[in-house]
Amino acid sequence: MSHIAGSTADYLVDRRRMRRKLFFWRAIACVIVALALVGIGLQIVGPRGAGTLVPHIARLKIQGVITGDDATIKLLDEIATSNATALILSLESPGGTTVGSERLYDAIRKVAAKKPVVATVGTMAASGAYIAALGADHIVARGNSLVGSIGVLFEFPNVSGLLDKVGVKVETVKSAPLKASPNGFEPTSDAARAALASLVSDSFDWFKALVKDRRHMSDTDLAAVDDGRVFTGRQSMPLKLIDQIGSEEDAVAWLETQKGVAKGLPIRDWKTDRSLERLGLFGAAATLADGLGWSMVGHLLHQTAALEEAPKLDGLVSIWQGS
Repeated sequence: MSHIAGSTADYLVDRRRMRRKLFFWRAIACVIVALALVGIGLQIVGPRGAGTLVPHIARLKIQGVITGDDATIKLLDEIATSNATALILSLESPGGTTVGSERLYDAIRKVAAKKPVVATVGTMAASGAYIAALGADHIVARGNSLVGSIGVLFEFPNVSGLLDKVGVKVETVKSAPLKASPNGFEPTSDAARAALASLVSDSFDWFKALVKDRRHMSDTDLAAVDDGRVFTGRQSMPLKLIDQIGSEEDAVAWLETQKGVAKGLPIRDWKTDRSLERLGLFGAAATLADGLGWSMVGHLLHQTAALEEAPKLDGLVSIWQGS
C-alpha cells in the first residue's frame, strides 16, 4: 500500500510540474502572439497612431527656420492621402531659405487640392513663413501676430578690411571675374554686386507675384506691403495679408461653416520624427519645453534656435530677424 501511495504522490507531483511547464509555454506563446499583433497593428496604423485612421482635422506645426526638409514634405504628402478631412497649418516662424519656403508652399498646395487648408499664425509668420501661409485657403492671425516681411535677401560677411589690417591677403585664381563672387576676402566689385542684386530681384518678383495672386491684390495693394516690413494682425486685415483676426477655434469654425467640414471632429497633431542631433541644443530644449507644456519657454527657445540656425543658411533667404 505504501508503495502504491508513493507512486500516486510522485504521479501528482509530475502532473503539477507538467502543468506549470505547460502554463509557462502557453504564457510565452500568448506574449509572442500579442507582440506579433502589435507589430501588425503598427504596420497598418503607421507611425501616426490609430487616431489618424478615423476622420479628423490634421494639425501641422511649422516652427523655427524653414528649410523645406524632406521629413516635413513627406508628412504633408501623407496628410494629403490620409483620412484627415482638413489641415490646420500652425505657423510660428520667422522664415528661412527662399527655396525651402517655395518647396513647402508647393507641398501645401498639393494638400489643398484634395482638402481644405487653413493657416493660423501665432507670434509670427514672416517672410518664408508667410510664403507657407499663402499656400492655405484661409489665413487667421492674432491681433498682435507679426505677418508679412515680403522680401528676399542675400547676406555674406566681408572681412577684407580686417585682413588688410593684419596683413593677410587671400590669393584666388578664377576662370572668370564673377566666379565665386563675392567671397568675403576682397572688396565686392560692382559687377558682383549687380549679379547678386539680379538674383535677389528675380526671387523678389516671384514672391510679390505669389502674394498678388494668392491674396487677390492690385498693384496698389501690393505696393503698400512689399517693402519688407512686418505688420500686426490688426494692420494686416485691411492690407489683405490675412483673412481673419482670431484663434484656432475660429479657424475650425471657418472650416465647418465655409468648407463643410463635420462639426466636432478631433484635431490630431502630425509630427515629423526629429532627432536631438538635428534639433540642436536650443531646438532640443524647445521640444522638451513644449512636451512639458511650458509654451512661453518653448516659444522663446524656438526663436533662439531660429537665430542660432539662421547664419548657417546658404543661398537666397526669406527671413525676418529681430534684434
